Amino acid sequence: MASRVSESVPERTFQYQDSLPPLPVPSLQSSLSKYLDAVHPFATEREFAATVNIVKKFQDGIGKELHQKLLQRARNKRNWLEEWWLDAAYLEVRIPSQLNVNFGGPAPYLEHYWPPEDGTCLQRASISTWYSLQYWNLLHTERLAPQKSGKTPFDMDQFRMLFNTCKVPGVKKDSIHNYFQTESEGACPSHLVVMCRGRIFTFNALHDGQILTPPELLRQLSYVKERCDREPLGEGVAALTSDERTRWAKAREHLISIDPHNESILETIQSSLFVISLDESRPHSTPENYTNMTVEALAGNPTIRWGDKSYNSIVFSDGTFGSTCDHAPYDAMVLVSMCWYLDQEIKAAEGKWKGSDRVRQMPLPEELLFTLDEKARSDISHAKQQYLESVNLQIVCYAFTAFGKSAIRDKKLHPDTFVQLAMQLAYYRLHKKLGSCYETATTRKFFHGRTETMRPCTQEAVNWCRAMMDPTCNVITVRCR
Repeated sequence: MASRVSESVPERTFQYQDSLPPLPVPSLQSSLSKYLDAVHPFATEREFAATVNIVKKFQDGIGKELHQKLLQRARNKRNWLEEWWLDAAYLEVRIPSQLNVNFGGPAPYLEHYWPPEDGTCLQRASISTWYSLQYWNLLHTERLAPQKSGKTPFDMDQFRMLFNTCKVPGVKKDSIHNYFQTESEGACPSHLVVMCRGRIFTFNALHDGQILTPPELLRQLSYVKERCDREPLGEGVAALTSDERTRWAKAREHLISIDPHNESILETIQSSLFVISLDESRPHSTPENYTNMTVEALAGNPTIRWGDKSYNSIVFSDGTFGSTCDHAPYDAMVLVSMCWYLDQEIKAAEGKWKGSDRVRQMPLPEELLFTLDEKARSDISHAKQQYLESVNLQIVCYAFTAFGKSAIRDKKLHPDTFVQLAMQLAYYRLHKKLGSCYETATTRKFFHGRTETMRPCTQEAVNWCRAMMDPTCNVITVRCR
C-alpha cells in the first residue's frame, strides 16, 4: 500500500521558467484609454479635447497597423518587449551609467547591531560578505524559493544576473556578460574582486569547495587593506567605467591592444561574483537620516567601484555599508530581496560571527595590475574629471519611523495607495498643482517580465487632493463627489 503522505519536495528557484506565460500585448483600445486617463489631470478642457481627437485618428489609422505588427512579433517571441526595452533603456544609452542609470543606496544595519564605529569595517565586511555568499549559494543550488504573488509564480531570471554579471561597453551598444550557472548547469566562477585606493585585487571565495568563513574573509580583506594603506595609490582604472559609454568602449579597446593580459584582467573582473569596495569615507549617517550614505553610495569615489558590475558592495571606513549596481541586467527588487536576507541574518546573529575562528591555509589575494601607457592614463584622468564635474546630486534620505504598513492596513488602506496619495498631496500643497510621476509595476508573472509604468496621478487623485485642501469639505461631501 502506498504511503498516504509523501515528503514535499522543495521548489527549485528556476523551476517555473519554462511554464510561465508569454508577455501579452494589451489591446489597442486599452492602451489608448490608459493614455488619455494619464493625460487628463494635466490638460485643460481644450487641450484634452484636442488630445482625444489625435488619439481617435491614431486608433482609426496607423495605430491598427502598428498593433498588428506588435501581435505578429508576440507570436514569435515569449516576451515581445524584452529586447527593445533592454536596448532602448540601457544598452544603447550613451550617457555615463554610474551617475545616470545605476541604482544603489545605504544598508540599514546601523539601525541595530552595526552603528557607525571606526575600526569595525573589515570585521563587519567579512560577515556581510559571508551572508552574500550564502545567498549566491542558495541561487547556485536552486534552494532559494521562487517568488510568487499568491500561488502564481514570478519570473526569477533576473536573479541569475545578481552575481557573476557585468555590462561591457560597446562603441554603439553595450552588452551584458553573464557567467552565472546553477549547480546542475556546471561550474560557476567563485572569485571576488576587492577595490581599495585605486587598486584591484582578487581571491577565491571557495576553498576546497567550501565558502570562506568570516575569519578567513577577514584575513583576505585585511591583507588588501594593509597593503593599500602602506603602499602608493593605484592607477584607478575603475574610473573608466564612469565615463561616457562610447569613450569607455574605445578606452577598453585600447587597454586590450596594449597588452593581452589586460583583457584577462577585465575578464576576471567581469566574471567575478561581485565587487567589494573598501571606501575610506565616513558618511556620518544615523538611523533617522541616511542622506550622506546615500550620496556616497550613488556618487562616491569612482576609482573603487566597477560601475558596470551588477553588484558593488561598498564598505565605508566607519563600518556602515552601501551598494551601487548596474541597472541593465535586473531591477532593484532583486537587490532588495538579497538585502532583506542579509539584514535578517545579521540581526539574528546580533551582528557577530559565532562559528569557528580557524583560518585555513589558502593563497593570499592577488593584485590585478593593468599595463598602461600615456593614452590609457589620459583616459583615466579624463574619466575622473568628467565624473567629478558631473556629480551634482541633490538628495535627502530620511527614515520615516512614526508608523508603518501595519498601521495603514489597520485603517483598511493599502500601503502603496497611502504613500502615492501622500506624495501627490505633498506636491499639491507645495506647488498648488499635481505632480506628474510614475510608479513601477511588475510584469514578472510573465516570461522574462521586468517592469511596467503606472501613473498614480489620476483624476480621482486630483479630486481627492482638492478636497483635502478645501476647508469646507468633509468626509460626507468627499464621498458624494
